[in-house]
Amino acid sequence: MNSVSSLSSIVGTVFTIIFFIEAIWWIVWMVISATRKIFANFYFMLILFIIWGIIDIILLRNPSTAFSLLYIFLACIPFIILPGMVKIITEYQRGVLFRFGKLSGLLGSGFNVIFPFGIDKVIKVDLRTFTIDVAKQEVITRDNVPVNVDAVVYFNVFDPILAITKVADYTHSTTLLGQTILRSILGQHELDDMLSKRAEMNEKLRELLDEATDPWGIKVTMVEIKSVELPETMKRAMAKQAEAERERRAKVISADGEFQASQKLMEAAAVISKEPAALQLRYLQTLPEIAAEKNSTILFPFPIELFDVFLKMSNHDKKDG
Repeated sequence: MNSVSSLSSIVGTVFTIIFFIEAIWWIVWMVISATRKIFANFYFMLILFIIWGIIDIILLRNPSTAFSLLYIFLACIPFIILPGMVKIITEYQRGVLFRFGKLSGLLGSGFNVIFPFGIDKVIKVDLRTFTIDVAKQEVITRDNVPVNVDAVVYFNVFDPILAITKVADYTHSTTLLGQTILRSILGQHELDDMLSKRAEMNEKLRELLDEATDPWGIKVTMVEIKSVELPETMKRAMAKQAEAERERRAKVISADGEFQASQKLMEAAAVISKEPAALQLRYLQTLPEIAAEKNSTILFPFPIELFDVFLKMSNHDKKDG
């Protein structure tokens, strides 16, 4: 009898220690609920705690074998209920709370307490910026040029409740909507505008996509057209156009140079005409440039002015005769 009574006292002491540990654990959970202002969970845990505590106290005062088995079952209840009531939300996430399938609210980051056994359901929503690679779309421009265009869309969720309740998959839906808007908008512009006014096209695409996704709680921050692929025939035609444009510029520059050179030559001729000896000096200055390579034969022209002497002598002889 003494051994049985001592064993029962030991069991009662162990149960008492377990009771206080579980009670402290339960109280901590209730304090967290009250601090986070989750009062429905707080009252739920408070009522359960009172019922559980009263039953435990009754069992501790009657340490029989049947009651001991029942107390073991009750001691397992906090391990069944309390862990399922914990929901931890990271800093870059928010939790959309549904209670009995009905929208109940939004859970912030940190430690949250919810109802167990499937009463509460929490869907986590990532608030970071997402990047969507819009697949290549075949677009026919307003001037009937087929091109392949792909783009990148940057967006983030600004209202998690709308992102969950208004659209089934906001990432997939934004991707499909981006493809549709990309085709419709680029098809209204010519190829030259698409290539030269890419910044304006990006901003217009962003505004239209952002306006369409606002009811979903999505904020489109940036749209970038990555590449515009042209058909090979169009590439060759554009290359010919660019080559012809370069040739035109070269001819214009050459003609302009000749025109300027002719003006300078005209001005030089006017200067030389005032002093005939200047032409002979210019001729002598040119000779060293011609003979620089020492591979040319220079022929000195006979100055026509020397014939004046012979003409004068001939006329003088005719007068004497």
